[in-house]
Amino acid sequence: MTLSENRDRPVLALIIRLGAIAALATMSALIKVAGEHHINLLEILFWRQFIALPIILLWLIPTTGVSALATSHPGKHARRAVYGLIGMMLNFGGVMLLPLAEATTMSFTAPIWAVILSMLLLKEKIGLYRWAAVIFGFAGVLIIAQPGGSHLPLVGAAVALAGAFMVALISIQIADLNKTEKPLTIVFWFATFSSVAMIFPLFFVFTKHSTFEWLLLLGIGISGTTGQILLTSALRFGKVASVIVMDYSALFWATIYGWLIWQTLPPASTWIGAPLIIAAGMVIAWREHFLARVGRRTRSS
Repeated sequence: MTLSENRDRPVLALIIRLGAIAALATMSALIKVAGEHHINLLEILFWRQFIALPIILLWLIPTTGVSALATSHPGKHARRAVYGLIGMMLNFGGVMLLPLAEATTMSFTAPIWAVILSMLLLKEKIGLYRWAAVIFGFAGVLIIAQPGGSHLPLVGAAVALAGAFMVALISIQIADLNKTEKPLTIVFWFATFSSVAMIFPLFFVFTKHSTFEWLLLLGIGISGTTGQILLTSALRFGKVASVIVMDYSALFWATIYGWLIWQTLPPASTWIGAPLIIAAGMVIAWREHFLARVGRRTRSS
């Protein structure tokens, strides 16, 4: 089977992407439970990243081998780790401060931030479709957050939105790294640099844990790393624009976990605002896929 034949399996790509989102949604639920058990955010960050290292090595040894981890760009990986740690801190903080469904919905604004960043940093021209998506997306945010009269803490909403902004910013970094590095190499060095960076703060926040709390931390590391590996694997069989629609299934998992663990369901404002944010993300993904296809045709002609 050729590489192109191996990649052209869109149904498998969608299934893998669904599994990735389920794993990451599980991680978010476990993070929220860990926060309720007063486990410090910095400690959660450390174990989330440190546990990833042996999992990645076990994945690589029987497949491509550890030689796949070689890199000639340690500086870029270090910068990615700095940005990544800030992003994880904000995203994990949003999960702890907000109901799970609302925190998940706020994360859907990452494509909207990406459009704004592409204009500011990459000097890309933004057309009518994407500007309309940005406006509709932020309208959805306002409906959910309801400044001045919401059930949501505005600090939590701001933290979650800042986390989505960091995801968009990091995506630009990763796009640059992907030109020279393999996806699992990027994940491994991110985990390595961030684990080393978190060792010193860990001494100040580490506390004794019950067996249940250790299982929570282990579950966060396993589910988070599994989600990252599955996200990478999905792109072997399908294109980003084809599989990204599955990311919105995270709202389903967040709603289920919220009901099962906390006996809460999102209010009407979330169900009104969330479709606007999701629709905005889908329009942006479709438009960027369309523009990329036009660009390829122009270059080939």
